[in-house]
Amino acid sequence: MLIKILTILFLLAILYSLASSLFFLVIDKGEGDRTVKRLTWRIGLSLVLFLFLWGAYRLGWIEPNSGPVRAPQQIPADE
Repeated sequence: MLIKILTILFLLAILYSLASSLFFLVIDKGEGDRTVKRLTWRIGLSLVLFLFLWGAYRLGWIEPNSGPVRAPQQIPADE
């Protein structure tokens, strides 16, 4: 459960950084460097989240899910 909460917090921080960079892009009209700093934060947070999820997978804390579609079972032919 802790991993899900951390992942959601990271995703919210990434979205906040992306939205604030758009806001500063519009307000500064390309003159300031606040947009670049926020986008740099977004890239850094995304990289940290990716490494965290990869490490959690390698340590066995999380497991991949097969998804909603399952492969059909092969039924042996009765001959």
